[in-house]
Amino acid sequence: MNIDTLKFGPDGLIPGLVQSRSGDVLMVAWLNREALQLTLDTGFVTFWSRSRQALWVKGESSGNRLRLVQIRPDCDADVLLILAEPEGPSCHRGTLTCFDPSPEGPISEPWPATLPWLGRLEALLASRKASADLQGSYTQKLFAQGVDRIAKKVVEEAGEVVIAAKNDNREDFLGEAADLIFHLDMLLLEKGASLLDVVQVLQERHTDRTGAR
Repeated sequence: MNIDTLKFGPDGLIPGLVQSRSGDVLMVAWLNREALQLTLDTGFVTFWSRSRQALWVKGESSGNRLRLVQIRPDCDADVLLILAEPEGPSCHRGTLTCFDPSPEGPISEPWPATLPWLGRLEALLASRKASADLQGSYTQKLFAQGVDRIAKKVVEEAGEVVIAAKNDNREDFLGEAADLIFHLDMLLLEKGASLLDVVQVLQERHTDRTGAR
């Protein structure tokens, strides 16, 4: 990302909206050029505190840091979307985000509620990978057995999807498709990747073919 293309305000600041891989909006804060450069250089999100008039590495005292994944400016280049992995609660109140849940409940449309859940599932699988153990849970055992065993499960589940697709049972088909996505995500994590990386490839392909996302 070219910092010189960004539009900082008269005070030298640009707002940063922080979002997790799971889709949760964690917080909003401000960055100046130095804070943005430090974020890119260190891999941990750094802000500019307007109250203290000083640089502020998120989590420097609490340990609840934000590990940088990606930064994207908006179409006007005057707002940043910061994708990060939170290492603990993002709010000073000890909550996951600085935004309280809506009293009206979750959004009724399926995509906003469903896709973030995939991020939470992936975070759970990542924790199972970190604690891989042949004596542990199903996923811990599978991670402990390594890439060949996980890849074999992906092949097996893909075959089950094909078989289920030829039968007139929607519930079975969707169940097998869910198993395939679950094990494919495990394989991605085993190879140091994630579903987000796959989405980015799809976005890049779409951009290459249409000229616009």
